[in-house]
Amino acid sequence: MNRRALDIARRELGSTESPAGSNRTKYGKWLGLDGQPWCMSFVQWCFNQAGAPLPCRTGSCSALLRWYRANQPERVVPDPMPGDIVIYRFGHTGIVESASGSDVTAIEGNTSPGQGGSQDNGGGVFRRTRKRSLAEAYIRPMEEERMTGKEIYDALCQYLSSQPVPAWARAELEEAAAMGITDGENPMQLIPRYQAAIMAKRAASN
Repeated sequence: MNRRALDIARRELGSTESPAGSNRTKYGKWLGLDGQPWCMSFVQWCFNQAGAPLPCRTGSCSALLRWYRANQPERVVPDPMPGDIVIYRFGHTGIVESASGSDVTAIEGNTSPGQGGSQDNGGGVFRRTRKRSLAEAYIRPMEEERMTGKEIYDALCQYLSSQPVPAWARAELEEAAAMGITDGENPMQLIPRYQAAIMAKRAASN
């Protein structure tokens, strides 16, 4: 996920137009669309501030979605993750913070703090929870962050743990466990060289 863009969006919570009702913000000014509806300007600004500018520079929700569908369709995903861009069916957007069940929570620009005001021209940056049925699509921009060594290791372990032991290896794995070479637990887990050396030593002793 793009944590930097999401963190930046969180820091903007409570920001409002000046003067009220003018659609004038630093986000629109940065994109060259000051005085225009600015929910997409806010999203674009956050990703740019995070060092991951979006490949389609636009203030239009539908234009951004069309670009990704035409050029990077693999980035248009069915299920949201933190840092994704949500495109709503009512011409609005935000940066996904979390998703649970039938709801998605996003940090959105140019919306209202509650249901009482305009949802797509409300004048401020607020955290909003909406039904996922209101979302037309989620966009997962190219990740610009480098993973740490631990993150790479954890991702590999998570992937491998979801994979089955190859059929050809199962009998010998059971035999190795019976001989005490391995305990047979977590058979797809990565092991460091010292563990491999100890297993080899046990095998040589039997």
